[in-house]
Amino acid sequence: MRGARLVTLGGLVRLVHPFPILLDGLATLAFAFIAGAVPATAVRLGLAMLCLQASIGVLNDLFDAPRDACSKPGKPIPAGLVSPAVARVVFVAAAGTGLVLATPSGPWLVALGGLVLSVGYAYDLFAKGTVWSWLPFAIGIPLLPVFGWYGATGSVPAPFAILLPAAVAAGAALAIANARADMERDGQAGLISIAIRLGSRRAWAVGAVLLVMVAVVALGSLWLAAAPEVALGASLGAALLLVAGLALGRSSSARRRERAWEIQAIAVAALGAAWVWGIGRPG
Repeated sequence: MRGARLVTLGGLVRLVHPFPILLDGLATLAFAFIAGAVPATAVRLGLAMLCLQASIGVLNDLFDAPRDACSKPGKPIPAGLVSPAVARVVFVAAAGTGLVLATPSGPWLVALGGLVLSVGYAYDLFAKGTVWSWLPFAIGIPLLPVFGWYGATGSVPAPFAILLPAAVAAGAALAIANARADMERDGQAGLISIAIRLGSRRAWAVGAVLLVMVAVVALGSLWLAAAPEVALGASLGAALLLVAGLALGRSSSARRRERAWEIQAIAVAALGAAWVWGIGRPG
C-alpha cells in the first residue's frame, strides 16, 4: 500500500462510493416527498441517508485496504489518494452528520439511523464476500422507505405490509448481482461469496426470479388497487429497466455485470417510489 501524500477530491468522492449513496439518498428523499414532507424536510432526510451510507462505504474501504492493495490497487486508500487517517475522520463525521440530520424527526428516527449503520457495518466487517452477503442487503433495502416515510410523518402506512417483504427480496437479489460483479476478484482473494457458492448461472437465475417476483407483486398490487395510470406507467417502465439490467447481467464481462447491478438498483428504487406513489401516498 502506497503512503498517501495528498488527499484529492476525486479520491474522497470514490472513498464514499458515490453511486450507492446518491441512489439511497435520492430514494429516501423521494419516499419522504411522496409521504407529504415539505421540500426542506425531504432534502434533510435524503442527506441524512446519504451521510449514513457514506460512512458505511468508507468503513468498507478502510477494512478492505490491506486486501485491496493486492487485488484493487487503484482504490483510493491503496492508491495513496486518501490516507487511512483522513478516511477514519470521514467515516466518523459522515455517521455523526447523518444522525444529527435525523434528529429533528425524533429519537425513533435516530434509532433507525443507528440500525442502518449497524446493518451496513455488519456487511462491511462480516458478511461481504461470504455466503451471507445477501442478508444485510435484504434487511437494509426495506429501511430506505421506512426511514423516508417515518421521518416525514412519524408513522408507517398499512400498505407497507406489501412493500417491505418485496423490498427484502429485492435486497437479496441486488446483493447477489453485486457479488456476481466481483466473482473473479473474490475468487482470487480466496473468498466464498454467495455468487461463488451458487455459481454464476445459478446466481443469476436466483436473482432474476426474485426480481421478477418483486415486479409482478408491484404491478399486480397497483392494478388491483386501481392506482393512477401514471403510477402504473412508471412502475411498468421501471420493470422494463429491471429486465434490461437482468439481460445485461448475463454477460461474462465483470464490467458489464457491475453496470447491470447498478441498472437493477436504479430500477428497484424507481419501482419502489412508483409503487409508494400509487398505493402508499396519503389520500
